[in-house]
Amino acid sequence: MKKASPAKEDRSPGGPIICPGHSRPVPDLEYSRVTQDGYFIISSCLDGKAMLREGVSGDWIGTFIGHKGAVWSARLNADSTQAVTGAADFTARLWDAVTGTSLEIFEHKHIVKTTIFSEDGKHIFTGGAEKKLRIFDLNKPTQPDILEGHMSTISDIVSVPDENLVVSCAAENNIRVWDRRTLTTVKTLLTDKPATGMTLSNDRSIISTTAGNTVTFWDSKTFAKVHSFDLERQVDCVAYHPATKRFATGSDSELWVRVYDADSGAEVSCNKGHHGPVRSLAFSPSGSNYASGSEDGTIRIWDTATSNAKPKAPSADTPAEVAE
Repeated sequence: MKKASPAKEDRSPGGPIICPGHSRPVPDLEYSRVTQDGYFIISSCLDGKAMLREGVSGDWIGTFIGHKGAVWSARLNADSTQAVTGAADFTARLWDAVTGTSLEIFEHKHIVKTTIFSEDGKHIFTGGAEKKLRIFDLNKPTQPDILEGHMSTISDIVSVPDENLVVSCAAENNIRVWDRRTLTTVKTLLTDKPATGMTLSNDRSIISTTAGNTVTFWDSKTFAKVHSFDLERQVDCVAYHPATKRFATGSDSELWVRVYDADSGAEVSCNKGHHGPVRSLAFSPSGSNYASGSEDGTIRIWDTATSNAKPKAPSADTPAEVAE
């Protein structure tokens, strides 16, 4: 894979950048942290591939090829040198994010819906249709710890500042905080309706959750509820940026991306352009842009401060597949 050029700050595109390349829904995407080579967007797709893009422009860098089923999750480690993906082929995979080479395959007994690295990059967490949270030590990957308690498919996992804790979310009225040392649930975050999504802010300070039409923010250290907003419609995915005091939402009930003020809960913009419901959202490191992944198979990069502008395509070459 090629490296991106270093980026000092976000570009304000004036309109959404459309990132083609995927051919089916995009259920998961994430911005990396800022590295010496800039920052990146990684995305998963139900077409069986995950893609890496340059974070500012959306330009394609490479495609991770090897899964035999829909890829539900794709995440980078802290320095963007490795990636982890989870798929419908009952596996998670560890990748070299520079070369695109598959480094390790983690076998499961059902669909893997969510994957993520620990903060130190030495472990990966996986969850999915087995309803079990697995913790793989990359030094001994064939002997995972298995945490049980969820009654529904695990859809999201976040790695919080306390390295001994990990948080998982399923379509249930409680979000579980697990202690990796005892392999037990030590706290539950209660929701009025079954949770539909969960993300961690770029600075790792706030966990955002969706349940019904409610968006809730939780302190990632104390797990206290910081704020909660009841919106006018169902919400199925959310991303929050503390520095800009903005959060973005997507819903199965419409095709639009809505942005809200995190202090008042007031809607500040509504971005139209996707041709399918929005499945995933993430803010760039500075928060001046955010990306949305849709049922329509595209990723759009939006300027947080504007909406409804005429879209333009990225300057990247047509994506070409990079084999293992």
